[in-house]
Amino acid sequence: MVYGNSNWATIISGTTPGYLQIRELSVAEGATFSQQDVDGTNKVALLGKTVVANLFGDIDPVGQSIRIKNVPFLVVGVLSPKGQSPTGQDQDDIILLPISTAKRKVIGIKSANADAVDSITIEARNGDQIQAAQDEARVLLRQRHHLQGAEDDDFSIRNMREIFAAQAESSHIMSLMLAAVASVSLVVSGIGIMNIMLVSVRERTREIGLRQAVGAKTRDILMQFLVEAVALSIAGGFVGVVLGIGVSAVISRFAHWNTVMGLGAVLLAVLFSALVGVSFGYYPARRAAYLDPIEVLRSE
Repeated sequence: MVYGNSNWATIISGTTPGYLQIRELSVAEGATFSQQDVDGTNKVALLGKTVVANLFGDIDPVGQSIRIKNVPFLVVGVLSPKGQSPTGQDQDDIILLPISTAKRKVIGIKSANADAVDSITIEARNGDQIQAAQDEARVLLRQRHHLQGAEDDDFSIRNMREIFAAQAESSHIMSLMLAAVASVSLVVSGIGIMNIMLVSVRERTREIGLRQAVGAKTRDILMQFLVEAVALSIAGGFVGVVLGIGVSAVISRFAHWNTVMGLGAVLLAVLFSALVGVSFGYYPARRAAYLDPIEVLRSE
């Protein structure tokens, strides 16, 4: 595509006006093309936001003329932004043309297959009728392709539910893998907390013995070291939350990905940190609580 001194390579789709309704596309500026444009092979085009940004910049594209393979087209409208698809494709990097114009003026097509199309998008009336619509489409296409009962389909039908189910399964597997990595990290950090607390108990045996000698009970010593372990793990949890928010902000700024950091996730992270502290700090705390004060003071 060329406009003035600017050019851009993008995807061209020749289609019909009903395509916008099925794909839930709307026009942000200008108007869409009509069935009369399809019947008359009119050279009109609808542009996506990405194409507009790269070809026109701040110029209003509606009413301007662009060249597609040296064929002039009138820009009649700009599509509302759709963003990225679930597969990461930029859905705004596209130009829609009347299907007849795309075939005869841009793509070029032989008279032998002038009525051929690359794909057909079908929308069921509701979710319960998707399978019925798929079956009807298969029967109709087999009739149009003159396929006999024993012959295999020479086309493929893709149900969006099946695609979404495959994506959901992939996301589930990825979540399990991330959970496994996080579990290993938690175990390693928990072992680190345990080692730190064991060293602390060893270095503070005289303090523990003196507290026990002046009347401190087992539960007092146990609670003291548990609180220290939980405080240590919660401090690490807060550092992790700050790093997570910072990394999310950097990714959102430079990679242009939308990231959401919910309050529930932050609270869950801190709570889990405290749980790790209790779990891995209990053994050192119990060891400190059950030290024999006589043996401790004697060794000192």
